[in-house]
Amino acid sequence: MSPVDLRLYGIIDPEWTGGRDPIELVRQAVAGGATLIQYRDKHAEGRRLVELGRALKAALEGTGVPLLVNDRIDIALATGADGVHLGQEDIHPRDARNLLGPHAIIGLTLKTPEQADVMVHLPVDYGCIGGVFATVSKNNPSPPIGLDGLRAIVARTKRGSRCPVGAIAGIDTSNAEAVIAAGADGIAVISAIFMAPDPQAEARRLRQMVDRALASRSVPA
Repeated sequence: MSPVDLRLYGIIDPEWTGGRDPIELVRQAVAGGATLIQYRDKHAEGRRLVELGRALKAALEGTGVPLLVNDRIDIALATGADGVHLGQEDIHPRDARNLLGPHAIIGLTLKTPEQADVMVHLPVDYGCIGGVFATVSKNNPSPPIGLDGLRAIVARTKRGSRCPVGAIAGIDTSNAEAVIAAGADGIAVISAIFMAPDPQAEARRLRQMVDRALASRSVPA
């Protein structure tokens, strides 16, 4: 399995770019300090997904920042992405590992402590816990888990796994440090970066906050 840096995980969704070019927004996010990028698009058809996925992969060439695809293993394979992020109802992580190989990055959404217990036995590289706070960028029927819920799920993942765990939903400069203090190894953000007037500057602020919070926990940044 692959080591993965979750400190600043940018999720690019064409629906949440304010009409701007996703490729340029991703370049700015990485210049500001994003450590991982996920391409998420729930509406585009297959050919468009491949086209934009390949363009994103090309834009990240030479940066050292991996590209993951949300849900779609076929799109990850077609674009040469570095891996996938899976929800609880998506293809099973073991099947994803068989298809993508030992070096791909596979992430998994975690919403409950019980799911964290299961994750420690799966061939995944990280977990992403959420939704922590209310958000407008995803239709989430479950109520936010808050910082207390985040702490509980982090604790369960750390019992039997060395995989890093991030947090998602409603995270921005107002609460990023509190999320790291609650145990997350990084933050996953959508609108906080990609809807910001200056995505590079906002990514830089978030990355500095995460690094500072990790340092206060004595976690190498």
